[in-house]
Amino acid sequence: MRLYRTKKGNLLENQEKFWLFEKGWDDLINRSDLHGYLANAVSGNREVSALEEVSALEAADLMEQDLLAPIGSQEVWAAGVTYLRSRDARMEESKESGGASFYDKVYEAERPELFFKSQPHRVAAHGEKVYIRRDSSWNVPEPELTLFINSRGQIQGYTIGNDMSSRSIEGENPLYLPQAKVYDRSAALGPGLYVPPSPIAQTTVIRMSIRRGAEFVYRGEVAISQIKRSLTELANWLYRESDYPAGCYLMTGTCLVPGNDFTLREGDHVEISIDGIGTLVNSVSYRPNGRNN
Repeated sequence: MRLYRTKKGNLLENQEKFWLFEKGWDDLINRSDLHGYLANAVSGNREVSALEEVSALEAADLMEQDLLAPIGSQEVWAAGVTYLRSRDARMEESKESGGASFYDKVYEAERPELFFKSQPHRVAAHGEKVYIRRDSSWNVPEPELTLFINSRGQIQGYTIGNDMSSRSIEGENPLYLPQAKVYDRSAALGPGLYVPPSPIAQTTVIRMSIRRGAEFVYRGEVAISQIKRSLTELANWLYRESDYPAGCYLMTGTCLVPGNDFTLREGDHVEISIDGIGTLVNSVSYRPNGRNN
């Protein structure tokens, strides 16, 4: 099953049929058995929620014209250095600052790197622009399987995340990570929330391509089985000393890292696909009226 948040309501897709929910997004997704709840709803159990069935054409129009990021009041967090390739890339970018060993240590440590990524209003939806910083000379997208974790710390669904990163800023000094990672439209989520009956398969593949004009300047793919830590482990660390009343989104790290000679440019198009979830597409731009000083 897939849930989409739109300007006209929350759209449920199941077996090529579509329904609109009356419930608000937070109330709809923050539950202990989201898949079971949705299955009961489409089976005709009117005690679950009021639904309105819509045609495939109407659903397509909603997703084309009215699609929002699949987030309500949730925070977005992220895990870093969860794949070997990510560790190597971070060590390379931080070599001159002397911070390379930090990334090697966190890759091997029991405690993962977790950091705050975004408030809801800064998140870009599918089809919207993501931003690169004017004060960074090296900017990259990071495609990530993203978990929706309910208020009890249970993984209930999955979406696609783009963790935009200013590598020149983080590489200058690891203490600059918040500036490299947290700014307007530095995160994208979408297109919707995938709610399977069981945990996502380890064979699931993440793919990313970057198009510049008519040319593809990057293509890559990786199976999530390459992640060093389990998804449940990451969720448990995030909830260890924090409460998230409406649940939380957690980006789980990346293994697809363009080469050191690559940086995003204004007008590039980033396309990220994950098996079972869909495809997230964003164009790259600068924040309007942004400043360099």
